[in-house]
Amino acid sequence: MHKNWPAMAEELTAAIKEVRLGAPEVTKAFSAMAQAATAGGALDTKTKELIALAISVAIRCDGCVAFHSKAAFKHGATRDEVMETMGMALYMGAGPSLMYAAQAVEAYDQFAAAAS
Repeated sequence: MHKNWPAMAEELTAAIKEVRLGAPEVTKAFSAMAQAATAGGALDTKTKELIALAISVAIRCDGCVAFHSKAAFKHGATRDEVMETMGMALYMGAGPSLMYAAQAVEAYDQFAAAAS
């Protein structure tokens, strides 16, 4: 096992409690936003947690992976659904890099042209 994700979620929960004590109004607002965002609507909560899991991978957030994989499981996501979600995370993690690479080359070319 590379990382102990359940232990990480538990440890982060304790650490987050300290942030809640230090910034109660901000964390209260964050919690309200999280509840509103994950509530079932046009997309069910399971699908929303799979989306959050994909974003967690794309932005490389270990704590997010821990919490959203736990929530996806809790809301009935199957391993096959997680694997398909990981395909999208890989695609989106690489896709933005390609888009930014194109912009970086364009920016370089524009600066080089202006200096000529």
